[in-house]
Amino acid sequence: MTVQAEYTSAMKSAFELAMSRLEKESPTQKLTDEQKAKLAEIDSEINAKVAERKLFLEDEVRKAAGDPQAESELRKQLSAEIARLEEKREREKEKIRSPGGAA
Repeated sequence: MTVQAEYTSAMKSAFELAMSRLEKESPTQKLTDEQKAKLAEIDSEINAKVAERKLFLEDEVRKAAGDPQAESELRKQLSAEIARLEEKREREKEKIRSPGGAA
């Protein structure tokens, strides 16, 4: 191996350096199979609730056709409800991921 090749192989890219620092600051957490199953269950539950709300409110939007004010309010409501459900998803998942959280 030449000196140039050794030097190049010993150097880390900026990405590799950043990932090394991140790993030191916040080590990767290994999840148990039970935790993974609970995370998947949360995703499934929230996805179902989001789909349910979308169907209901999109139907309401169709019923309100011709009334731009009502349509706008319903679309805002849909966006707010989806955001609320996504926040709930992340809170519940973080409880499971956190050390000492539900296993």
